[in-house]
Amino acid sequence: MTAITIRKLPESAKQSLRMRAASNGRSMEAEARSILLDALADSGRAEITWIEQLIAVGVEVGGVDLPDGPEEPAPSADLSGVR
Repeated sequence: MTAITIRKLPESAKQSLRMRAASNGRSMEAEARSILLDALADSGRAEITWIEQLIAVGVEVGGVDLPDGPEEPAPSADLSGVR
């Protein structure tokens, strides 16, 4: 198992952790581990793609009407000068 160190933890947070650990019959280390593992398990899928974010925003506002594109296809690019 890996060990981590948490620096600059406010004294009030340490005291809250101590009290929470005591109320759950755990050591502070076991309580911190439990909190961390629970938070990570509940976070679901942390990364969502930009397209998923865009879809979610569209759903929130009730959808978006986009104008129809041109009937003709776009002309092909002239790549004759490209090496």
